Amino acid sequence: MAAILTNLRTTIHISLALAIIFLVGYALAYDSIGFGGAFWMAVARWTHVVAGIMWIGLLWYFNFVQIPTMPSIPDEMKPAIGKHIAPKALFWFRWGAAFTVLTGLIVAHLRGYMVEVLSLGALAEAYTPQYSFIGIGMWLAIIMAINVWFVIWPNQKIALGLVEADAEAKPKAARTAMLFSRTNTLLSLPMLVAMAGAQTLFG
Repeated sequence: MAAILTNLRTTIHISLALAIIFLVGYALAYDSIGFGGAFWMAVARWTHVVAGIMWIGLLWYFNFVQIPTMPSIPDEMKPAIGKHIAPKALFWFRWGAAFTVLTGLIVAHLRGYMVEVLSLGALAEAYTPQYSFIGIGMWLAIIMAINVWFVIWPNQKIALGLVEADAEAKPKAARTAMLFSRTNTLLSLPMLVAMAGAQTLFG
């Protein structure tokens, strides 16, 4: 067991295998589940949740842990954060954002309401609060992902020295990345209200 748990890749592969066995096992055991539309919707929703946890978990790590702690870290230790930890975290952060939005759109498509929610119900034949509720959450997530890819990541590359830039550009880029990351933190709770509450409130 220790050999499995000390290797992250092996741990994740086994966890994924268990998840597949669990879901497929129930689909095989119960005819009411099967491998129809509901099964694939469950797969898409699970993937959406996993990507979202990766994305928002790292967003909160940056804002609750790394950013507030950096000023108290001795200067000689800061390069370890900037050269090793932050770039790796930012990799999973930005791709978590991309896959969260992509899988969210897939879920909306499979449920048959992507146009309605993206239009906030304006293009639906009859307006319903469900469309505007989940639609606001989707647009918040899209805005947050745009911030990640087109503001936070480009500025972090400058701040961390991953691309060539003038020395005076680094503090400005770091501040811009921090402010947009903090903006995403501000938007994260209302976005999660829509994601977590829509199905419960509206079915």
